[in-house]
Amino acid sequence: MKRNHSSHHHNHHHQNHHNNHQNPPRKWLIIPTLTISLLIFFLIILFPHSKPSYSSSSENPNFTTHFNLPKLPKFAYLLTATKGEVSQLKRVLQATYHPRNYYLLHLDLEASVEERVEIAKYVKYEKVFGVFGNVMVVGKGDLVTVKGPSMIASTLHSVALFLKRVGDWDWFVNLSASDYPLFSQDDLLHIFSFMPRDINFIEHTSNLGWKEFQRARPIIIDPGLYHSRVSSVYYAKEKRSLPSSFKLFTGSEWVVLTKPFLEFCVWGWDNLPRTLLMYYTNFLSSNEGYFHTVICNHKDYQNTTINNDLRYLRWDNPPKQQPLSLKLEHFKDMAHSGAPFARKFDKDDPVLDKIDKELLGRSDGGFTRGGWCIGDSLKGKDPCGIYGNPIVVKPSLRSKILEKLMLKLLDSENFRSKQCK
Repeated sequence: MKRNHSSHHHNHHHQNHHNNHQNPPRKWLIIPTLTISLLIFFLIILFPHSKPSYSSSSENPNFTTHFNLPKLPKFAYLLTATKGEVSQLKRVLQATYHPRNYYLLHLDLEASVEERVEIAKYVKYEKVFGVFGNVMVVGKGDLVTVKGPSMIASTLHSVALFLKRVGDWDWFVNLSASDYPLFSQDDLLHIFSFMPRDINFIEHTSNLGWKEFQRARPIIIDPGLYHSRVSSVYYAKEKRSLPSSFKLFTGSEWVVLTKPFLEFCVWGWDNLPRTLLMYYTNFLSSNEGYFHTVICNHKDYQNTTINNDLRYLRWDNPPKQQPLSLKLEHFKDMAHSGAPFARKFDKDDPVLDKIDKELLGRSDGGFTRGGWCIGDSLKGKDPCGIYGNPIVVKPSLRSKILEKLMLKLLDSENFRSKQCK
């Protein structure tokens, strides 16, 4: 199953296709989007021998024009790690890397100077990164307190860097060093090219349950906001009532958010993002509530939510604060889940090698295989050592599993009924 995308040939089409997804009122034509998506898949099956060009699609204009494909998106990946996680961070970068996307690596203040130098050297001397210039490292790491608001401050810092340094991205994705992709970027870029560009993937609920008493009512102070060394948060004696001027939402801290929504959070032409940022300064685990409460309390964005974080996790029963570490026994279930990412994994766990081999086509120390890789994989070489045009993507048959999840999430029964409830 092969496919050739070119932004050169579809700019005009893409504009028409996505125009109604960029400005309110947001009443999306979901059915046409899904119909086009299904049509493309049938066409690809009918013409399995169409061979994409590795340089410019202008060499093969009939192929491109015939399929009239929408423009490929770009992802902005924030990859975060702490001390002892540099090798895991490199691995996540290699597994998620694609020349079209942007990557920002953040080692928090706990990491050593040696670890900082190691990751900076790796990025500087990796030939592919030099050619495409799409991997950045945060020079001065933020101090991040577990469960404290310094975590959301650090995320917003990274978003601000993306907004300042690179302008042309569509979705922001945050991953930690203990996360891992379950699909190639070619599959992800292909399926997301059919998604409305203003959809935010954020798991959320206003049903606080136990969190009302353990998160919303306590008042906490995060020393990470004013000290240069890590210590745990501490609690005020007083409790507070729930807010009446906005509704609290909570959910997963792992998100796939659009650039327009994040511009709103950082630049905030309305005062809501600032007000909520100050409110969440004294809130336990604010990274599990800030974006959720902003997006669900603003009329321009509350209808853009898909209530899913696109992550595969397993919890024990009853669930603890942290999900279970994923092992080989979970492989089959996660591979068929449709989730683009999974967490959490222990360092160098054997299941990661199985994901590399069977799902990503990634060799040890190399990049996940994509249409941009045109080298020979014989003799154990990394095929991505020789690269072609980054607009060429070759989705695998596995992309069908991802498409199935997206169709389910966009289904009218699932979609509207689960927004900001």
